[in-house]
Amino acid sequence: MISPINSAPKIAMHLHLGITPSGSLTLLPADSVSGSFAAPDAAAVESVEKIHKVFNRQGELPALFALAARRNAVLPPAYNFWKIFTSRWLRERCALTATEAESTPLPPLSSEHTKSLVESAPPMPGAEYLSGECLQQKWEALDAWLLGQLESISFSDYLQKHAPEWHVAGQLYFHLAENPQDENLPFAFIATWQPQGPENQGKHLPLGRALEIYSGKQQKALLRELLEPVQLAAESSPFVAGLIENKVIYRPQAWSAPQAWQFLQEVPLLKNCGVIVRLPDWWQKRPRPLVKASMRTAEESMFGADQLLNFDISVVLDGKKLTQREWQRLMKSETGLVRLKGKWVEVDAEKLAQAMDQMQALAANAHGVGFVEGMRLLAGATADLRQNDKNLESEAWRFIEADGKLAETLKKMRQPGELKTALPGAALKATLRPYQQTGARWLWHLNQLGLGACLADDMGLGKTIQVIALILMLKKKRVDMPCILVVPTSLLGNWKAEVEKFAPSLKAVFVHRAMTALEELKTLKKSGLAGSDIVLTSYGTLPRQKWLLDIQWHTAILDEAQAIKNAGTTQSKTVKKLKSRARIALTGTPVENRLSDLWSLFDFINPGLLGSVKEFANFAKSLEQRSTEQYAPLRKLVQPYILRRLKTDKRVIDDLPDKTELTAWCGLSSRQAVMYQSAVEEMAERLDTVDGIQRRGVVLSFMMRFKQICNHPSQVLGDGGYDLADSGKLQRLSELCDEINARQEKVLVFTQFRELCQPLQRFLTERFSRKGLMLHGGTQPKRRQQLVAEFQADNGPPFFVISLKAGGTGLNLTAASHVIHFDRWWNPAVENQATDRAYRIGQQRNVLVHKFVCRGTIEERVDEMIRQKSSMAEELLSGGAESKLTELNDSELLKLVSLNLKTASAEAVS
Repeated sequence: MISPINSAPKIAMHLHLGITPSGSLTLLPADSVSGSFAAPDAAAVESVEKIHKVFNRQGELPALFALAARRNAVLPPAYNFWKIFTSRWLRERCALTATEAESTPLPPLSSEHTKSLVESAPPMPGAEYLSGECLQQKWEALDAWLLGQLESISFSDYLQKHAPEWHVAGQLYFHLAENPQDENLPFAFIATWQPQGPENQGKHLPLGRALEIYSGKQQKALLRELLEPVQLAAESSPFVAGLIENKVIYRPQAWSAPQAWQFLQEVPLLKNCGVIVRLPDWWQKRPRPLVKASMRTAEESMFGADQLLNFDISVVLDGKKLTQREWQRLMKSETGLVRLKGKWVEVDAEKLAQAMDQMQALAANAHGVGFVEGMRLLAGATADLRQNDKNLESEAWRFIEADGKLAETLKKMRQPGELKTALPGAALKATLRPYQQTGARWLWHLNQLGLGACLADDMGLGKTIQVIALILMLKKKRVDMPCILVVPTSLLGNWKAEVEKFAPSLKAVFVHRAMTALEELKTLKKSGLAGSDIVLTSYGTLPRQKWLLDIQWHTAILDEAQAIKNAGTTQSKTVKKLKSRARIALTGTPVENRLSDLWSLFDFINPGLLGSVKEFANFAKSLEQRSTEQYAPLRKLVQPYILRRLKTDKRVIDDLPDKTELTAWCGLSSRQAVMYQSAVEEMAERLDTVDGIQRRGVVLSFMMRFKQICNHPSQVLGDGGYDLADSGKLQRLSELCDEINARQEKVLVFTQFRELCQPLQRFLTERFSRKGLMLHGGTQPKRRQQLVAEFQADNGPPFFVISLKAGGTGLNLTAASHVIHFDRWWNPAVENQATDRAYRIGQQRNVLVHKFVCRGTIEERVDEMIRQKSSMAEELLSGGAESKLTELNDSELLKLVSLNLKTASAEAVS
């Protein structure tokens, strides 16, 4: 169903049409899906406003019908895609007889057709959820909905009322058949009329006879129904208009091949007018000779980004080469249908000649065609991404295919499951899941070719460990150049922990003040990075440590690569200056749903493949103007370099645990670090002056204060500020929720502090551009169930902030794919109870649990005790609260709460 919007938008373009993870259509705020190159014109805005009204008032299926009903509407690409889809559905329903149209479901779409539709889909929010299965469900749902509307009204009357541009096509037929007895007039044509009623099923009257019957009996209604599609056909088709003007349409005719070909060109127009067209079976495959270019590497034993590509040119029909004599015959033929090799084929000598000229020009290049240009051609684009009228006209008369080693290599890029490269073995202290093995091998394959790769797996599928496996594979091969990894500052701690845990043999160097002392950084700059396997830095540090841009790296890797989606920022420009043999981008955010984001990403991993930003914008605009397979060339061009697996993919989900728990390491802002250190010093002073019950109260008070400082200084101060820059946790929450929002998933955010619920709700409302829900101890029981129902709805709010005590029991929130513990209760049982609000029996999706922990603080030390299940943790935490901490002596307490400035924060030591 369509997700309703609370109120109709004042300007339609403030909303975008997208697809939810469940496959429903939805309207999303433009802010959350920005990144398109083209701005809609006034006509598109007007059309979309009308569609939005139907969305909001009636829902998804009536809105889809409304898209089909507006046949000539000017629409933005996403809306136009669904219009093409629903128009096909409505056209097929109109092609049924009157009785069938009101009672018979349409047959399902072919898998070939749904695959073609998916490939041609434009970028739109949630495009990754578009599949053949999704389209088939929409097809069946539309059918069932419409049949339900026809319980008290005929199909023709319903169309007249709601889609007056459409007409029932169950009566007028145009038949074209072969007439082998006459070489000069080898085709036969007849127009017939099928009377209404089940008794007339299969009964056809020649059109002239039908007119005679209805005119004679003064049956004006039936006569009008007959003449209306005839008139529409004449208005749309000049050829049919001529048949009517000459009054030959009313009787059977023998046609020449040029007449038949002219009629065949106008079949799509006739079908749109509600005419059923019956044609010879061979026309369904549109038989035509094609100029074929077989592309291969100039040196068959080699392949890579620097390789030149050569062509072999031939002309084929049904995959078989034509002789030079047959080609000359085609060139001398008139445009139309030609009898060749015992069959009728379509020939346009001018367009064939254009296609041949274009292919021969490529083949004649003495130096061969570059890799970038070759990949564009294989995708169905032009070598320079420019589309002109001649390109478009000749496109349907040529095709390019890879051959030899090139074909083999590209197949492995597109089907990574077939790769058999050896994995790191014992050097990797973990067991890779099958899809992770595939990912590591795919990264290796592209890396060895010198090609860029984008690993775009869903959050929680293990992109980090796949990259670690790759680096171990490079080390095993004795690569003498290190790799550089650029990450958000908030993830440096995560990468450090993962490398130490899974690849202790790797020598990792951190060029960042949070991880490496200033003097050591100066030494690294002077002495170089000899012997290191991987160098880690942050997006913010790289522009300040420009010496890193002068080093020749083996591979440059970006984590959370959506950080460079805006090509104009200093951050994006800087990382693109890195010198490396190969490049990798890691992101859990969809990369094919926003054109400008896609261009910027590929400008890093494979510079030049998508041209300049201006060239790409023009290319994208030209794709919109294609009549078929609009965005297929773009998808085919980028697909080999993107590996994206979704948690919902049946090939992946069976290999996943139902619940995945991750520690989200967070740094402290400089303000947090100062406040934390001050609190430690104050606690030390207070402990010297109290004992007994007073000491217990002081310890508990400071434990609470440390937790609050780790959350946000404003929670301690009560100033209501809650600035993003002042909290490492808030920054990590922002990054996580941006990714969750891009996936249109839902999240539960737990905190043990009621006073933090409202600030978190305000903050997340800005991140999601939609208001979410909040539940704490003050929420009335009746309202609790209302909140649950709102959240569980497919079109419900994207986030739910819950105080831990209020949300620990009695809630069923399985719509959430993510659970975030913003602060820790320090009792696994209590946390698990809260987590299980989302992870419940019957849950259909994998749940990802993020536990926020500030490095270098008491939170990290308690987390370590919990994970190690130490005896001290048992003693401290078995009571379910911080009360056990009061039994530690002063020295133990101060050691537990002390601040490790080296690991706590980049800002704290700058």
